[in-house]
Amino acid sequence: MNLQTLLFFLVILPVMLVGLSIALVLNLIDPTGDLFYKMASWWGRFSARLIGVSVEVIGQEHYDPGKTYLIVSNHASMADIPLILGSLRLNLRFVAKEELGRVPLLGWAMKGSGYVLIKRGQNREALQSLLDASERLKSGRSIHIFPEGTRSGDGRLLPFKRGPFIIARKAGVPVLPVTIVGSHRITPNKSLKIRKGSVKLVIGEPIEPGSFSSVEELQKAAYDVISRNLEENPVTADA
Repeated sequence: MNLQTLLFFLVILPVMLVGLSIALVLNLIDPTGDLFYKMASWWGRFSARLIGVSVEVIGQEHYDPGKTYLIVSNHASMADIPLILGSLRLNLRFVAKEELGRVPLLGWAMKGSGYVLIKRGQNREALQSLLDASERLKSGRSIHIFPEGTRSGDGRLLPFKRGPFIIARKAGVPVLPVTIVGSHRITPNKSLKIRKGSVKLVIGEPIEPGSFSSVEELQKAAYDVISRNLEENPVTADA
């Protein structure tokens, strides 16, 4: 077990558990979840610095921190969530699998702070999950979704699902494409080992849903931006 992995289990994980406990109280004081977001954002930056992950963010000028977006990004690592939380200057909430809502502390904190728990499938409950996400956007909080629906493991981009783009069209908010480069090197697939290294976040220009005649066209536009940024920013040997 290397130093970074030890730091995760001995420092970062306990800090997270304490933070989730504090969040239960914060969410009673502030039901909007804004205080929890600030704490989670700090935790994301703290985790990256402690483990030795340097984060380069390109394209901060492409969005307005005071506006609301549906953020989509590729997903190749468990490190992606803290990296997004610590790097984007947006008051955001994540969309997560419904199963996470049943995890003690984590699930309670997520529900209390406005995170959206998605039920998979095509039934009425799954549709209601999408409606909940669009309502969260209308309340002025940005939403982040991994449109691949799962981690790729090796950094390669998987096909996108339609759900996130249905949400963006219904809420009428721009889609902000964010490309994460190199995070799969930090937490390799099917391994508990954590490594230090460098990660790059490339923020694309917002994509307006009204510019497209269908969900599929919007979906393809976002996919093309992230795919192109992955090609233009190859992972270097030391990433």
